[in-house]
Amino acid sequence: MRIGTVELGGRVVLAPMAGVTDPAFRRLCREQGAALTTTEMVSTRALCYHDQKSRQLLYIPEDEHPAAVQIFGHEPDVMGEAAQMAQEISGADIVDINMGCPVGKIVKSGDGSALMKDPELAARIIEEVCRHVPVPVTVKFRKGWDGGSVNAVQFARVCEQAGASALAVHGRTRVQMYGGRADWDIIREVKEAVSIPVTANGDVFSGVDAEHILRYTGCDLVMIGRGCFGDPWLFRRANARISGEEEPPLPSVEERMDTALRQAEMLAELRGERAACMEARHQLPWYLHGVPHASAYRQRFVHVESLDDIRKIVREAKQNLRL
Repeated sequence: MRIGTVELGGRVVLAPMAGVTDPAFRRLCREQGAALTTTEMVSTRALCYHDQKSRQLLYIPEDEHPAAVQIFGHEPDVMGEAAQMAQEISGADIVDINMGCPVGKIVKSGDGSALMKDPELAARIIEEVCRHVPVPVTVKFRKGWDGGSVNAVQFARVCEQAGASALAVHGRTRVQMYGGRADWDIIREVKEAVSIPVTANGDVFSGVDAEHILRYTGCDLVMIGRGCFGDPWLFRRANARISGEEEPPLPSVEERMDTALRQAEMLAELRGERAACMEARHQLPWYLHGVPHASAYRQRFVHVESLDDIRKIVREAKQNLRL
C-alpha cells in the first residue's frame, strides 16, 4: 500500500487526535500494528509565530516511520510556509491537512471542517502546501458541514485535482460532531469518485468493524480514532481480522496497567513528569474501560500528581481487579 512515494506495511492507521496522539501513545499503537501514525494537529499560524509548544507537538522519533504531521489553518500562504516548517522540523514522511475538525474554537476561525463550506479555498490551500513540501500531502475531512450540505464526494474531487495524494473521510457531518452513526455509504461514494487512496474513518471499535468497513466501502485503509483510547491492542485485533486470522484475546488487567504506566513514563521522559501526569489524568482511566469494579481506580487516575501516584494505582489495580 502506497501513499504517493510512501510505502505502508499494513492497512490500519492511527487517527490524529488532539490531546491523545502524543509520541508515547503513538509508539504503543505502532507496536501493536498501526501502519501509519500522525501527530496531534498543529496550528500553522502558531508555527509561523515560532510558538514553542506547537513545535513540540511536531516531534517524531527516529524510529517512528512512516509518520505524518497534521496541520490546520485557512490562509493558503501561511499554510504553505508552515507546512514546510512542520515537515523540516519533524522529518515527517507525509503532511496531512485537517479539514475535518468539528470543534467550535477551530471552525470559528474558519479552520477544520469549516473549509468544507469553501472548496475553492480548500483547493488553494492544498496547492500551496503541495508547492512547499517534498512529501505527499493528504487531506482529512468529513461527510459535510450539515445534513443539508453533504458535499464529501465533490470535495474529494476538488482535493484530488488540487494535488492531494490520499484522502481520509469521517462519515459524519460537522454538526453531528461524534454523535449518531457514521455514514459508511458516503465513504464508499468518495472511494468510487477518486483514483487516489481513500481511508475510511468512523465507528471502528473492533476488529470486526475494521474488516467490515474496508469490505463495505472498498477503501484502501481504515483509520482508528476513539476506538483505541486505552486500547492500542485494537490495531493487532484489526490486522488479524483483515488478514483472516483469529483475533488475539483482550489484554488482562495486568497488561493494561503495565502499558498505562509505560505510556506515562515514556511521556515523562519526553515532556517532563508534570506534563505526563496532566496527560495521564485523562488518558489512563481509559485503560480500565469495561473492567468490573474499576471506577474507584479510574477516579484516582484523574487526580495523579506524580509518577509514583500512578505506580501506586497500577500496583493496587493489578492486585485487586480481574476481568
